[in-house]
Amino acid sequence: MQLNDAQKDAVRKWITEGCGLTEIQKRLNDEFQLPVTFLDLRFLILDLGLAIKDQEKKADVGMDLAKAAAGRPNAEAAETEPAGAGGVSVSLDRIVKPGAVISGTVQFSDGVSASWMLDQLGRLALDAGKPNYRPSPEDVQAFQAELRNLLQNHGM
Repeated sequence: MQLNDAQKDAVRKWITEGCGLTEIQKRLNDEFQLPVTFLDLRFLILDLGLAIKDQEKKADVGMDLAKAAAGRPNAEAAETEPAGAGGVSVSLDRIVKPGAVISGTVQFSDGVSASWMLDQLGRLALDAGKPNYRPSPEDVQAFQAELRNLLQNHGM
């Protein structure tokens, strides 16, 4: 999807006015006869470096991650890297994994990297590539906080 400068400026203006994704999607269609899918609009917002203000949280990211980590991991293995500063770091994938609304990677304080994904029902999957791996409770809490902040900063 390619928008011209006027359309990009309009999207920026609507975001500063506090419009949500659904409203922006409707306005693009009404004012520019530009049908945009919800997912394409999310990517556009990310590409423009914008964040949706006062958006309701659609998925409860603060779910019990310990259960998700102990649950069914997906088949993709994640790389193991040494821990940087000894904390938990979370990143988003530029290309979302199939079946996910959003996905990314996390590096725990013990140096284990894992891939994570959030599906359409708000379920979180975590795969460290190690059988029976469970992050420490402190790392789970740090992951929850980092993921929540990352998603909020990207308007999700």
